[in-house]
Amino acid sequence: MTASSWLLVALPGLGALILLLAGKRAKAWGHLLGCATVTLAFVYGLILFFTADTGTTTDTKVYSWIPVGQLQVDFGLRIDALSLTFVLLITGVGMLIHYYSIGYMADDEGRYRFFAYLNLFVASMLVLVLGNSFVTLYMGWEGVGLASYLLIGWYQGRPSAATAAKKAFLMNRVGDVGLALAIFIMFKYAGSTGYAEVFKAVGDGKFSTGAITAMAILLLLGACGKSGQFPLQAWLPDAMEGPTPVSALIHAATMVTAGVYLVARSKDIFNATEDGRLIVTLVGTVTLLLGCIIGCAYDDIKKVLAYSTVSQIGYMMLAVGLGPIAYALGIMHLVAHGFFKAGLFLGAGSVMHAMNDEVDMRKFGGLWKKMPITFWTFALGYAALIGFPLLSGFWTKDAIIEAAFGQEGWRGWVMGGAALLGAGLTAFYMTRLMMMTFFGKARWKELKSADGREFHPHEAKPIMWVPMVILAIGSVFAGGLFTLNKSFVTWLAPAVGEAPEEHFGINKWLMSGIVVGISLIGAVIAYLIFRRDVPVEQPQRVSFVTRAARKDLYGNALNETLVARPGTWLSRALVYVDNRGVDGAVNGLAAGLGGGSGRLRRLQTGFVRSYALSMLGGTFLLLAALLLVRFS
Repeated sequence: MTASSWLLVALPGLGALILLLAGKRAKAWGHLLGCATVTLAFVYGLILFFTADTGTTTDTKVYSWIPVGQLQVDFGLRIDALSLTFVLLITGVGMLIHYYSIGYMADDEGRYRFFAYLNLFVASMLVLVLGNSFVTLYMGWEGVGLASYLLIGWYQGRPSAATAAKKAFLMNRVGDVGLALAIFIMFKYAGSTGYAEVFKAVGDGKFSTGAITAMAILLLLGACGKSGQFPLQAWLPDAMEGPTPVSALIHAATMVTAGVYLVARSKDIFNATEDGRLIVTLVGTVTLLLGCIIGCAYDDIKKVLAYSTVSQIGYMMLAVGLGPIAYALGIMHLVAHGFFKAGLFLGAGSVMHAMNDEVDMRKFGGLWKKMPITFWTFALGYAALIGFPLLSGFWTKDAIIEAAFGQEGWRGWVMGGAALLGAGLTAFYMTRLMMMTFFGKARWKELKSADGREFHPHEAKPIMWVPMVILAIGSVFAGGLFTLNKSFVTWLAPAVGEAPEEHFGINKWLMSGIVVGISLIGAVIAYLIFRRDVPVEQPQRVSFVTRAARKDLYGNALNETLVARPGTWLSRALVYVDNRGVDGAVNGLAAGLGGGSGRLRRLQTGFVRSYALSMLGGTFLLLAALLLVRFS
């Protein structure tokens, strides 16, 4: 069966191609084809899951891709436990998002094109996780970037959407440069970009210590771009300008998980450099706190969830940065997060769909009575995210916090403490979201939307709420199934390494009790604050921390100061040098020759007497020069 693994990529890829070529002729059936291709890919992924031998790694060559001298790159696919985990996540959650999109995009004239882009997104992500070389991964990496650009900027008439798409595209290019440079280093030392060859060369000592560390840092830079990690996190919240199904696909099943996959797949490289792993953990630690703090200040329901994603990916990066002890924990949290975050985004889309696309939570309130299915599915995702006992987040996030506290020296206190604080902040901002959206006074009754329409909230169509119910069920059971029998960790072991049995010197249940207690404190504080009537207008007089959080902790200002403005100044300086220097020298020489020849041309009068006079004058000058030399 693994020999036909290319079908996983071909099915959604073919769907995208057909829909783009058919154009408007696919308006009546384009959404059906888009859903069918991803469904077939998911079914085939399940077949591989149950039939493939994931205890070993199977590389399949599809064709010779780049046969150029010493650079021999095959387009090949790798089937192992890690790639199949991502295949099922991408196609399974992606399939549900596709079906949800049928209802959400029902009134959009370009729905067929939307499904083509969704198919392209899924196909590119599958190339990324299935490729058996870093060049093949890079191909999927760039395909995901293209698809995200097209989908984030879907509402082309909105300047904010166009700006968000461009911002995502450009910031990801920064990370992509890091990944490309890492691939160049691999080829220099290993003579290949294939996983097997590169990892073998690392094990054989062909790479210098500095080269391995540089390679790890450059790979991390690529991961920061795709996964929205510090300092390249600013594009991810702006990506909310796209339709809500796009947000769910990016934040739960595809794009943001790519960075975590890259680090886990490159475990042999990161295992060989302690400094590289330390930088990964520090980036994850900073990012998880940054996302939590900013999430506490926003009133836009989608942006709160976006910063929640930034934070939760930070937990995953922290885990995979801890090395062999926690690779499986990071992937396990990634899978659980795929369920509950997709459900939360789809739930937010259901709320927006019922509220004339309003996203300001201050204009909601009391919606649980009007939208019971959305409320209960959203509530289960909320409970899983904050780590409610026995739900998926409880098993996966608590294990990461435990592993972080188990580090030696200052690392355990700093990383574990930050992760524990993040758990409390997560419970705070998510409880705030729940209270402002579903409970309290129905503030929408006294308001009108921007275009003057009144709000009439109602439950979503079955084509939308059925995927939400399925994701809610996954939010409840996924993490527990993974952890209680440890089958998932054991299954992943051949791909990411064996995890130790001990609990890092900390009693597991004591640690879980502390985490639950901190989360409970955060939730209670939010409940006490927001159970009262929430003002419709956002307060302007707030603390410095709140003002900073509303400005994304000055992340955009930092990028403007360190990158954008110096880049603009450098560009202007280079243009000046080019205009006045290079062009000035060339144009000046041409002007000098032209002007000089014009003046010399005046001496050519055509009169013999003028030439005789010139000769006489020249003779006198020559004699004068000779006399001057003779008597000097």
